[in-house]
Amino acid sequence: MQAALASMLHRHSLTALALSVFATSAVVAEEASYVELSVFPPVASLNHAADYQSVVAVAKRADGVSEDVTDQVEWSLDSEAALLDGNTLRPAVNGHGTLHAKLGELASQCDVSVAGVEVIKPISYRHDVIPVLVRAGCNSGACHGSARGKDGFRLSLFGFDPKGDYERLTREMTTRRINRALPDDSLLLVKAVGGVPHTGGKLFEHDTVYYEKLREWIESGVPNDLEGAPTVDSVEFYPPRVVLEGAGTTQRFVAVANYSDGSTRDVTNLAVFSSNNDSVAKLDPSAVSTAGMRGEAFVMARFDTHTVGSQVIVLPKGLEYEPSTLPPVNYIDELVDSKLADLRLEPSGQSTDAEFLRRLYVDTIGKLPTPEEVDQFVADTAVDKRAKKIDELLEREEFSQIWGMKWAELVLVRTENNRVDYKAMFLYSEWLKEQMESGVPLNEMFKELIGSSGSSFDDPAVNFYLVEQDTKKIAENVAQSFLGIRMQCAQCHNHPFDRWTMDDYYGFTAFFTQIGRKRGSDYRDWLVFNRGGGESNHPVTGQAVPPKFLGGDQPETKGRDRREVVAEWATSPENEWFAPSIANRVWAHFMGVGVVEPVDDFRVSNPASNPALLDAIGTHLVDYKYDLRQLVRDICNSNAYQRSTVANLSNETDTANFARAQTRRMPAETLLDCICQVTQSPEKLPGLPIGSRAVEIADGRSSNYFLTTFGRARRDSVCACEVRSEPTLSQALHLLNGGTVHSKISQGKLVSTMLDQGSTPEQVIDEIYLRCLARKPNDAEREKLLAAVGDGEKPVAELEDVFWAVLNSREFLFNH
Repeated sequence: MQAALASMLHRHSLTALALSVFATSAVVAEEASYVELSVFPPVASLNHAADYQSVVAVAKRADGVSEDVTDQVEWSLDSEAALLDGNTLRPAVNGHGTLHAKLGELASQCDVSVAGVEVIKPISYRHDVIPVLVRAGCNSGACHGSARGKDGFRLSLFGFDPKGDYERLTREMTTRRINRALPDDSLLLVKAVGGVPHTGGKLFEHDTVYYEKLREWIESGVPNDLEGAPTVDSVEFYPPRVVLEGAGTTQRFVAVANYSDGSTRDVTNLAVFSSNNDSVAKLDPSAVSTAGMRGEAFVMARFDTHTVGSQVIVLPKGLEYEPSTLPPVNYIDELVDSKLADLRLEPSGQSTDAEFLRRLYVDTIGKLPTPEEVDQFVADTAVDKRAKKIDELLEREEFSQIWGMKWAELVLVRTENNRVDYKAMFLYSEWLKEQMESGVPLNEMFKELIGSSGSSFDDPAVNFYLVEQDTKKIAENVAQSFLGIRMQCAQCHNHPFDRWTMDDYYGFTAFFTQIGRKRGSDYRDWLVFNRGGGESNHPVTGQAVPPKFLGGDQPETKGRDRREVVAEWATSPENEWFAPSIANRVWAHFMGVGVVEPVDDFRVSNPASNPALLDAIGTHLVDYKYDLRQLVRDICNSNAYQRSTVANLSNETDTANFARAQTRRMPAETLLDCICQVTQSPEKLPGLPIGSRAVEIADGRSSNYFLTTFGRARRDSVCACEVRSEPTLSQALHLLNGGTVHSKISQGKLVSTMLDQGSTPEQVIDEIYLRCLARKPNDAEREKLLAAVGDGEKPVAELEDVFWAVLNSREFLFNH
C-alpha cells in the first residue's frame, strides 16, 4: 500500500492524494461485501443406499472475486429425504427436497432427489475397479500402462481395453495377483499399500476407499460387468469459474459423472486432477485448488474417457485497477476488455498512425508502405482513415496471395515423387489463390477440397489426397487442419487429456478408407475416385468400425462417397469446431497468438484464453457466410489489434489476453519480399520469373537458403509448427554476414541514385527510415548517423552501411 501511495504522490497533489485514498477505501469497503451466493452442484441426485454427494458454496463480491464459503454458510434441509454430514449429502428416504444455503442476506439452494435407498449396489469392475487403477496411476504410461508393462504386469494405457485388463488381472499369476480366498494377500493390494517392494511406491492406505473397493471386488469373486453396464455420458466439474484473491487462498471443487441410465455419481475421490499452470493454481488429489502467483489457470478433472475443467483466476490481494476508458469499437473489444477487467490488466495505449500502417501492410499484403503512403496517411486528419485503409488493402491482389500461401501450408501444397508432379502442384496452388481472389466462402472451398474427386489437372483440389495416401494420416490431417483437433493419440489408446477414444479415431478414419487412385492418360496426371469398398478395423476387436462423426452421429453413407458426407458435416455451420478453428487461425495471423494456442490443438486440456471471444469470432464467421475479408475487417478495426506493443507494469508478462500488441518476427517469405522491396533489388526465386514475390512460390519443396534459414514451411505436415518464426543464431549471422542484405543494397543502388539526384545525406537517411521503418529518425538517431557518415563529398559506402544497419535492426525484422 505504501508503494501505491508513493506512486500516487508522485503523480498528484496532496489534495488529490487525500481524495484518492478516501475513494479507494470506499471501494474496498464496498467490494468486501458479497453480492451473489451459489451452491454447486445445483442438483444432487442420490441413487442407492451408499450414494453421497458433496456440495460447495461460493460467494462472489461486486468486483468479481469469489471465495469458498462452504464452512461459513448456514445450511438447512427442508426434507427428511437426505441428511447433511458436513458438506456431504447422504440418502435417508426416497423423496425430494431442497438444500438451502444462507450467508447474511444472500441465499442459494440445491435441489435434492433421493431414490433407491433400499438398493445395495454391488461392486462394479467397470465403475469401481477401473477408476481406482486410473486414479492410482497404475495404468499410466510411466507404470503398467506402458507398451511393455512394468515388472511383468501390463495394463492398457488409461484403461482403453478394459476387457483385456480383466483377463490380465484375473487370469495371470493365479492366486497371487488376485487371491479370492484371502483377498488381503492379493498382490494387487499388498503392493498398492507398500506391503512388499513396489516400483511404483505406496499408492494408498488400508483405510481408504481405494483399498476398500479393490478388496470388495476380490472378495465378491472379481465380477465382470462390462457387458450391459451403463456408460459415462458426461462429467461436470464445479464451480465452473472462480476468481481468487491472494496467494494461499483455497477453493474446493466437485466432480459429478452422469451415466447413460440417468443416474449420477460424485466422483471427486475417483477422478484424476491436474492444472495447466501449477504456479498459478495447483489442484491437489482431493480437488482443492490453492492460489499461487498472479495469473490464470485451467484446472481439470479426468474420469473415464472425459476430461472437463474450470477457469481459475488469481489476483494479488488489494490490487488497484483502473479499467480502460477507450470505448470498444466492436464485439471483439467488448469481449477482450471484459477479460482484461477480470484479470485486472490495463491495456496498452493505441499505436501511432505510422506503427499501425506498417503493421497493417505487413499483415494484410506482406509488404511495407512506401514513403509516400506513410506521409499521406500520417498527414490525413480524417477520423475514419484507418478503417478506409483496411478496406483498401483487403481488395489488393497481394491479400489473396498471402492467404493463398497460408492455406497452401494448411493443405500441403507441394510436389511429391511419383504422386504429385510440378504441374499438378502448381494448379493446386493457383486454385487456392483463385478461391481467395474470387471471394469463395471458406466453408465452400474446404468442403470442395475434402469431398474432391477427379483429375489432379482438371480438379486440383484432389491433390490433397495425392500428397498423403496413408488413410489414417489423411483422417488425422482433416481433423487437425479443418477442426483443430489432434486425434493422433487415439490411434493406439484413448486420449488421456481429451474426449477422443479409439472408437472415435477409427470411426472417423472410416470416411477415408474407400479412396481410389489411378494414373490418367497423361502419366503426370492422377485420378482420385470413390472405389466403394474398404473399411476401418479396430485394432483391439479386429472388427470394422462404421463411419462416425467426431463427437457426433453415425451417418447413412450407403450409395454415397463417404468423403462427401464428412465434408458436408465438417464445414456445416452446426459443426462446433470448424468455424472457431478457422477463425482462430485468422485471429492468430493478425494478433500473433491464437485464442487457442497452438491454433491446431483444440482440446479440453488446452482451453481458449477467452472462450467467449473464440465463440464470437466463430459465430461471426458463420454469420458472414464464411467471408474471410469480413472477419479480417473486424479484427483490424478493433482496439485490440491497434494497440501499441509497449507494455505497462500491468501487462508486461501477459501474452495471451491481448492487452498489448505482440512483437512478431516477419514470416520468411514476407521478410524476403520486404528486403527486396526497400532495396529495389528483386530476387530470382525457384520456379518464378524475376520480380516475383516469395509468397508466390507454389511448391513447399522449393526454397532458397534465406527462406530455409528463416523458417519457411516445407509442408511435410499440417502442423502449424511447420512455420517457424523464432529468431535463431543462423538468421542473425546470415543477415550480418550473408550475401542477401549487402548484395541487394549494392544492386539496388538506392543510395547512389539519390546522391546523384542531389539528395543530401540527411534526406537519404530519412528515405531509408521511411522505407524500412515507416518513420523518420528521431533527433538523436539523425545526429549519430550524420556524424558516422561524415562530411565526405559522396558518402555512398557510409550511407549503405546505414542502410545495412537499419535492415539488421530488430525494428525492421519484426512486425510491431
